[in-house]
Amino acid sequence: MIRAALPTDAAQIASIYNPFIRNSIVTFEESEVTADDMAQRIKHIQSAGLPYLVSEEGTHIEGYAYASIWKSRAAYKHTVEVSVYIDPASQGKGLGQRLYTALFETLLPQNYHAVIGVITLPNEASIRLHEHFGMKKVAHFTEVGRKFGRWIDVGYWQGFLDDAQKIAKGSGAKDGYPN
Repeated sequence: MIRAALPTDAAQIASIYNPFIRNSIVTFEESEVTADDMAQRIKHIQSAGLPYLVSEEGTHIEGYAYASIWKSRAAYKHTVEVSVYIDPASQGKGLGQRLYTALFETLLPQNYHAVIGVITLPNEASIRLHEHFGMKKVAHFTEVGRKFGRWIDVGYWQGFLDDAQKIAKGSGAKDGYPN
């Protein structure tokens, strides 16, 4: 079941996120987050009117996805950055696609248009997920992050919600860009 995140989900969400902090370059955070930290992040996203979703099996959170404000200037108000994290035990089951589908379906009626995915590179699974929804690589920043004693590249993937929704429903996209 996919539903809106609750403050009581914060500990489970932190337990999904913290291994990515400790063991991967997927996030540039270097210090683990507490349940209270995560509860504040959920509250911050939701208080901005943006979705923060979880996928739950029974009482276990398997993954989460959310949208955040991409830039604070008024002209960017129709663009969001999207993120998804899946518990390693639940990866490979299409959960990222289901979470993004629900996220995009929530965003579209709210007048959001463009979505940005920020991917630390290399990360083939994340690239495949974003490109599944018609997102295209639009930028590559070389050595902009440093973690685990090495420089890391970051790529930006951009798409449009109406295209992502068409793909999620199986009707295809234009070409990732508006006419």
